[in-house]
Amino acid sequence: MQRIDHPLPWGSLGTKRTLSVFRFGDAAAPRKAYIQASLHADELPGMRVAWALKKRLQVLEAAGQISGCIELVPVANPIGLAQAVYAQQQGRFELGSGSNFNRDFADLAALVAERLEGQLSDEAAANVALIRQAMRDALATLPPAGSELEGLRRLLLSHACDADVVLDLHCDFESILLLYTLPQLWPQIEPLAQRLGAGMTLLAEDSGGFSFDEACSLPWARLAARFAEQPIPLACAAATLELRGMLDTDAEQAAADAEAILAYLAEQGLLTGQWPARAQDAAPACPFAGADYLLAPHAGVVSFLKPLGAWVKQGEAVFEVVDPITDRVSVVTSRTDGVLYARERLRYALPGLWLAKVAGEKTLRHGRLLSD
Repeated sequence: MQRIDHPLPWGSLGTKRTLSVFRFGDAAAPRKAYIQASLHADELPGMRVAWALKKRLQVLEAAGQISGCIELVPVANPIGLAQAVYAQQQGRFELGSGSNFNRDFADLAALVAERLEGQLSDEAAANVALIRQAMRDALATLPPAGSELEGLRRLLLSHACDADVVLDLHCDFESILLLYTLPQLWPQIEPLAQRLGAGMTLLAEDSGGFSFDEACSLPWARLAARFAEQPIPLACAAATLELRGMLDTDAEQAAADAEAILAYLAEQGLLTGQWPARAQDAAPACPFAGADYLLAPHAGVVSFLKPLGAWVKQGEAVFEVVDPITDRVSVVTSRTDGVLYARERLRYALPGLWLAKVAGEKTLRHGRLLSD
């Protein structure tokens, strides 16, 4: 195992933060995976799974079972991890700028397109190698980062941009296990969803906001469209994994999730040895545009009427909101048939705050699909 420590730029006087990357296997291997956890720093199940992965990868490396290069970042956001206000961690947004830590990553397709003009060939593998080198060079030659956050984003992307597999470990407030990925990548990601027993995968080519997983995978689709006469495969199978809810840091579950991820990496040619067969049942997936975000019509106490993972029909009650002053009671229903996959952890309704999410097949939303 190689530990790589990157000091972040623009730290406050007298302070220093470091991003630590753990590399297993040979950096020059033909296949690479990159896994990071807790980019939203208060989403800790991924950090717990990453630690389980770290311990297992040390054992696998000692046994000579790593056939590729695997880079692991258990703490992807040291900035947000230190943001505590009155004993409440604020890990989703940078307090100084209000920016979501998982938005606005660099558009690699835009950065490398001109560099690639006249350089691509009729060999797909050669084009992949050329594009990855162009991505590395483009990130390395950007002007100095103007903030700690910008420096963090660049470092994360520089380690992930040349990976065949990128997994970004997150969680929701209260949630089933689910994944996000591009529709074109679903055949490559479905085996992971099957191994994890995911209750849903949400598919969108561009969900808006340039989140980390799309910053890694979407450039390949855009470059393939721009240089249509040359073969450019979707060379990065990237996905966001929502590892249930914020309180789901159980050690046994984390170990099981880590084993599922390792078995998937073995399928991808990064590990050798004997691994359990995956379930052959089809994993559920639907368009991210079919996710219904349910909000309350007024302030009050929230009582959920359906458990996580429940199948609800259009018009069926999901939660009620009670105003104890006026006695107003509002029942909020689903606009689609689908799976109740996430709930807000708060039980007080605030304006504009989603309280439940239902994933269905019917398109309900357009444009930017990600919320902040």
